[in-house]
Amino acid sequence: MAQAWKCSGLRWSADGPVLAWDGGRRSALTWGKRVAFGVADGGVRTCVGARGHACPVRAVVSGRSTGARCEECARLDRAHSVAADTIADDPRPYHVYLAWFGPGMVKVGITAEERGSARLLEQGAVCFSWLGLGPLMAARRTEELLRAALQVPDRIPYAEKRAVRSGLPASQAERAAEVEALHARAVGLVGWPESLQREPCQVVDHVGVFGLDGLPSAGGEVRELVAGGSVGGELVAAAGPDLHLLTGRGVFVLDTRLMTGWEIVPVGGEGAFTVPVREFGEASGVQDGLF
Repeated sequence: MAQAWKCSGLRWSADGPVLAWDGGRRSALTWGKRVAFGVADGGVRTCVGARGHACPVRAVVSGRSTGARCEECARLDRAHSVAADTIADDPRPYHVYLAWFGPGMVKVGITAEERGSARLLEQGAVCFSWLGLGPLMAARRTEELLRAALQVPDRIPYAEKRAVRSGLPASQAERAAEVEALHARAVGLVGWPESLQREPCQVVDHVGVFGLDGLPSAGGEVRELVAGGSVGGELVAAAGPDLHLLTGRGVFVLDTRLMTGWEIVPVGGEGAFTVPVREFGEASGVQDGLF
């Protein structure tokens, strides 16, 4: 029997995306690389645990969950989380940023200064600019100020991000325009916390990093992995947790968060594509198909 591995997700390094595996192994991903793997036949997807600790009951979780955690581990994971706004005493400085994912899709967020742009790569931000830097609670108040005064959301669903990646404006100037306009409005608002330092607008573009130039339109996305199923395709782009794979049926998007909790095994040759997918434009309620 082939050795099985457990994936811990997609990571972004200075050299591009890598798949991380439990135990420390990493698989570099480059454009044109053949991505092919199978899910152990007869296996189940088990909870990945919380904050570095294994799930005590090895609970079985849904194949469609992007978190791959049971209810109790999900609660524990969010019990000490900046994203869930459950801590207020983090002494690290935080950046406030504006991130753009496509026309009309700009969000505001915060990230620890020490993480650099990693958070933006993880979210699949096509371009972004820093807006301010300061203590955590000052950054949080600024985030709330922008949401209320400029109607800028702090979340954009991944489905919406995926839908526009192949039709982005061609020039960096066009892609930066909305961030620049919102940045100018944001720094002019009354009510900024005194402890938050405003930062100049310097838009960073990730189109080249993600491989989005000339990206073919995706025909759909993987719904879930299943025991005995397999994935095989040529990597044409990656953004956030998503891999855009060219298959015999066109380009399909695999959210690598769906891989966690499964036992993954190598497959011979180029690999088939035998997992449930949702084709874009498919009405809700239509039964998933298998390749």
